[in-house]
Amino acid sequence: MALKPWFNVVPPREDLRDGRPLDASEFAVHLDHVRDGRAPADYQEPRRFFDRNFFAKNLTELAVSVVRRLCGIKVETSAVYNLTTQFGGGKTHALTLLYHLAKGGPAAAEWKGVANILKTAEVDAVPASTVAVFVGTEFDSITGRGGKDGTPLRRTPWGEIAFQLAGKAGFEVVAEHEERRTAPGGDVIRAFLPKDRPAVILMDELLNYMGRNRKSGLTGELYRFVQNLSEEARAQDRVVLVVSLPSLVDEMTPEDEADFDRFEKLLDRLGKAMIMSAEAETSEIIRRRLFEWSGLPADGQKTAAAYADWIVEHRTQVPSWFPVDSAKKQFADTYPFHPALLSVFERKWQALPRFQQTRGILRLLALWVSHAYQDGFTRNRKDPLIGTGTAPLDDPMFRSAIFEQLGGAKLEGAVTTDIAGKPDANAIRLDKEAVDTIRKARLHQKVATTIFFESNGGQAKAEATLPEIRLAVAEPDLDIGNVETAVEALASTCYFLSAEKNRYRFSLSPNLNKLLADRRASVQPKRIDERVRADVQKVFDAAKGDKPIYFPEKSGLIPDYAGLTLVVLAPEQCIADKATLEFVEVATREHGASGRTFKSALIWVIAEGPDALRDEARKVLAWEDIEDEQDELRLDDGQKRQLAENVKKAERDLRETVWRTYKNVRLLTKGNQWKPVDLGLVHSSAAESLVALILSRLEKEDELVKGVSPNLLTKSWPGGRTEWSTKSVRDAFFASPELPRLLNPDSIKDTIARGVESGLIGYVGKTERGAYEPFCFATSLVAANVEIRDDMFIIKADEARKHIEPPHLATVLISPQGVRIEPGKKQAFVASGRDQHGRNFAPGEVQWHATGGTIDAEGVFLAGKDEGSFVVTAKAGQISGSATFSISSGKEPLPSPPLPETKGLSWSGDVPPQKWMNFYTKVLSRFATGKDHKLTLRVEFTAGGSVSEQQVEETKVALRELGLDDDVRSH
Repeated sequence: MALKPWFNVVPPREDLRDGRPLDASEFAVHLDHVRDGRAPADYQEPRRFFDRNFFAKNLTELAVSVVRRLCGIKVETSAVYNLTTQFGGGKTHALTLLYHLAKGGPAAAEWKGVANILKTAEVDAVPASTVAVFVGTEFDSITGRGGKDGTPLRRTPWGEIAFQLAGKAGFEVVAEHEERRTAPGGDVIRAFLPKDRPAVILMDELLNYMGRNRKSGLTGELYRFVQNLSEEARAQDRVVLVVSLPSLVDEMTPEDEADFDRFEKLLDRLGKAMIMSAEAETSEIIRRRLFEWSGLPADGQKTAAAYADWIVEHRTQVPSWFPVDSAKKQFADTYPFHPALLSVFERKWQALPRFQQTRGILRLLALWVSHAYQDGFTRNRKDPLIGTGTAPLDDPMFRSAIFEQLGGAKLEGAVTTDIAGKPDANAIRLDKEAVDTIRKARLHQKVATTIFFESNGGQAKAEATLPEIRLAVAEPDLDIGNVETAVEALASTCYFLSAEKNRYRFSLSPNLNKLLADRRASVQPKRIDERVRADVQKVFDAAKGDKPIYFPEKSGLIPDYAGLTLVVLAPEQCIADKATLEFVEVATREHGASGRTFKSALIWVIAEGPDALRDEARKVLAWEDIEDEQDELRLDDGQKRQLAENVKKAERDLRETVWRTYKNVRLLTKGNQWKPVDLGLVHSSAAESLVALILSRLEKEDELVKGVSPNLLTKSWPGGRTEWSTKSVRDAFFASPELPRLLNPDSIKDTIARGVESGLIGYVGKTERGAYEPFCFATSLVAANVEIRDDMFIIKADEARKHIEPPHLATVLISPQGVRIEPGKKQAFVASGRDQHGRNFAPGEVQWHATGGTIDAEGVFLAGKDEGSFVVTAKAGQISGSATFSISSGKEPLPSPPLPETKGLSWSGDVPPQKWMNFYTKVLSRFATGKDHKLTLRVEFTAGGSVSEQQVEETKVALRELGLDDDVRSH
């Protein structure tokens, strides 16, 4: 179930919801303004003040102690208090609390939280008290206060305090000391202190007053007055003096520091130091001041639980200082803020001289909450918590408030360049270009903003560690790995972000990325193209074996031989370019001015496009140029280490880009069709080399084989051939797309050897007289002994057996056939034999038998008187043959004159396609074994449609393979 946006669970107070501009004075109470009735209602009206404030432990302890003292109880109380806190840390807030308690008296019991104070103090009511307030920033000793309003003119702190405690009568007690500007002693002080009621004296901003009045001598007198007043208060039962001193003031002079030290020692000796705004209670103060807060709702509890579960699951990936085992309480105590947000001010910012711990945080967070609330509706941002990464650095008012706390706006350029404030800020741009999950989470902006806060805005050496970044920006539904992805992208892109050993910080000085951006612009295109081609070759040359053909511009530059040829086109010859595919088509069919024989040998590798390669090459060259000039650039040791890493990374990125870019393979396949192969998104870990990856992929797609079966040779045997040269066998696998390509051409030797051993084929040589020598069939043959030559052949098993089986009588033939014999006449018949291969074979003893007459053992037949058709049979062993003849008394026609000796023959006619192969077998093959025979062939082919250029070219190649003239004329 999705977590509710924080603003739907805990609404901000009305003015923040309305987005009204807030001033720092909203959170900076002026004690004098409260005394005069000029303060904002939140501070002026006691009931409202107590409703909106959280009584932190230390503040409650102070109030309890003061109330007990005002009631005359000295146990566990003090008459003098020194409120020590960082500038803006809540000291004046504490003085205002005491002011309202003392002024309110018994009526204060009805205000929120006072009942707890009374209970802890073990008293029934706050006694009505007289209150005196002295604020050093307000009181001017030259013009004084009063005089024109009917009151005495007061120019000293003691005169002002005496008047506030006892009116004109009190002032008269110190009138002479006022005149002489001399601090009164204890007796005089005792005289103007109220006798009938308790007194509370509140003194604030004393350092400011002392700095302005040092030359007049009042600084020393003030010190003595506070010393005397403290001593007298300690002697009284119901008098309390509360003095606030900041722990540090920006731009202190040596005199200021000396005065500060003196006062601190005095007050620590005579009074009790109270530290305001304890860190653990800051969140509760903030929630009451900024939200309509009435406790943590159930939906807030769900959010805290969800984040806590995530923290526990990833405990090893968050900072060790975060209390994982109490994570749920941490998130609940700071809701709707992420605990990392509030803690960053305590962990990293409180050391900054200008940072105001409570007031400063309130001011920043008020702007932050108001802006985040508006964004929640206008930009549909539904963050479950207000995290560090959500700071509205794009808002000039917020940036101004941030820089005020940091002590200057020197980082304005860094923030607007790298984080937010400009539409093209690096973090904003990276989010726009990121995958959907990172873009929706605004992860680059959140990470960059977190680094800014965790590194003190660059004002000190504080750094953001990767665990701190994970803690601040990761959410229950976010893949934690995306945080590292965003950090790496920022580190390689931002101009003011320094990164070293998983520690990150924004600084005032531009980083190496800025140097890179400047140097990239000066790299010349020629250098880029040269580097791209060099690295492409380096990647492909990493493979074992023959090197590819690189960047050919003409077909003649690509060799035509029987072996795999990897052709790597130039990066600019991209797959999407029509001209590239046309070049591939032409260069596959042609080899210079001739046709290409081994078209199937070519494997084309084509780039996706040159842009990514050029961009990475430009980066490599820029880094290398910076490396060459690192001494002149005065890089520090950390930058030099980072530079060396960047050079290696850039070289690695260029290499990976070659792998990703050269992912398109094209080759001819069956039917002379082009087959595209897309390797997909690959990287260098996918195979030992890019060439190996390509060959492996082609093997999987059956376009490339390590070897073939002998059966394939018999199935692919050229029609009409008794013998097939081993060279032609090998060449066929690289010339015909119908056959698979051989990874290694010599693997055909193993195929032949296995075919011979299994009795599928024979391996023979041929002597000048036509005899087979050597002759290997159905015997062991070592592949290494197979020679790939034009005069070494393979023959089919049937042909091989003719040369190894003993001949035996297979057929008996009788001649003459169909002869006519007159009754009573004789006719001699002759029997001849043929072996199993059709060769002449003596039949041996023949037994004759005939019908229509008698026949002797010599085959002489004597015709009987009956006329008709008859049969003569000759039997040799189990083999017999027969011939038909006729007996007729009709006169024989005159014999034809003898024909002249036939020296040759010719024929012309149309042969249908289904009889082309039979034409050779039935007609031409009977002359193939004769000597000195010559066959002149004129072929005229007429197609029903058209003859393609491809078919014409293939015909020429086939003729060349046979050693014949390839002059084919088309019409």
